[in-house]
Amino acid sequence: MVYYKESSNIISMKAFLIGQKGIPAKNGGVEKHVENLAIRLANSGQEVFVYARNNYQDKKLKQYQGVNIINLPSIGTKNLDAISHTFFACLDLIFRRRPDVVHFHSVGPSSLILLIKIFRPKLKVVFTFHCQDYHHQKWGRLARWYLKLGEAIGCRYADQVITISEELKKYSKEKYGVEATYIPNGAEKVTETNDDLLNSWNLKKGEYFVSISRLVKHKGIHYLIEAYQKLATEKKLVIVGGGAFTDEYVSELKKLAGDNPNIIFTGNQSGKVLAQLYANAYAFIQPSEYEGLSVALLEAMSYGLPCIVSNIPANLEAVAGQALIFENKNIKDLEDKILKMLSNPDLGKEIGEKLRERANTEYNWDTIAKNTKKLYENLITKK
Repeated sequence: MVYYKESSNIISMKAFLIGQKGIPAKNGGVEKHVENLAIRLANSGQEVFVYARNNYQDKKLKQYQGVNIINLPSIGTKNLDAISHTFFACLDLIFRRRPDVVHFHSVGPSSLILLIKIFRPKLKVVFTFHCQDYHHQKWGRLARWYLKLGEAIGCRYADQVITISEELKKYSKEKYGVEATYIPNGAEKVTETNDDLLNSWNLKKGEYFVSISRLVKHKGIHYLIEAYQKLATEKKLVIVGGGAFTDEYVSELKKLAGDNPNIIFTGNQSGKVLAQLYANAYAFIQPSEYEGLSVALLEAMSYGLPCIVSNIPANLEAVAGQALIFENKNIKDLEDKILKMLSNPDLGKEIGEKLRERANTEYNWDTIAKNTKKLYENLITKK
């Protein structure tokens, strides 16, 4: 229940977050976004609830760093996992909870905003538009249609739309006439100086390139492997991440890597291992064909890593010209940029410092949480 303290001008609220797999985040940009946002909202005195999938984390976990966790089942297939969990979350919210604001994340889950609007029409609904998921090549025709439907419902029926990039804000205005609020993804400030957890891969500081993403085709890892295979370098290529119902693509990547011992697949990593993989890399490479606003790229920037990125709008927005940029899908251009980074270590250091400063100022999680909380407050106090 909402209450307002005249003396301190503070609003306390119950906020429910729907659409993510759960927290703590094991992988995925949306999960990292929700984790960082929810913890900071809880620390600011709000009562925060995050819906989590039983197949993602231990369903016995009921609280994490002040955030309440509601564990619910899902149908664990590629097409039904997210939407079935969202459906159960909506039923739980409608019939069992008394929220002040419900915050949907991603276009697929947001297709069920209408359920909330039908059964709880006075409840304030926020939709964060993370990316146009239907561009992801793992989806079939029917799934892409449904994701577009979810985007339309989210933009048209949410009380407030948040976009994580200026590009998506512009798109929302042109496509749906909606005045979205720009609140970006963020980057955690992490200090990590050790490399002891990297021994199993025989990795040493400054002796490898790293790319961190889900192994799905639109992330462009196949372009990166093909470019790297053309190089004569002792620096290794470390690919961090796992498939997402994309076993065939993962097999394709490993076939491209062949018997090259310098191409290392680590699988999904998190916590201190992931921190060390960032902190000790020579450079970060982001070869995606499409992104909303890559959390992995922002995190690499926060570590002061020099970055090589494809020239897609989201990457260009993130780095603001302070990176080596190659033409999307152009293997030769990517190869040339890697060679340039190899032959100019001083340039790499300069790029890394500029990107670190940009991450700390433009993509600060404390500011992001503060702006999101203010948006909630404005919604629930508006007549």
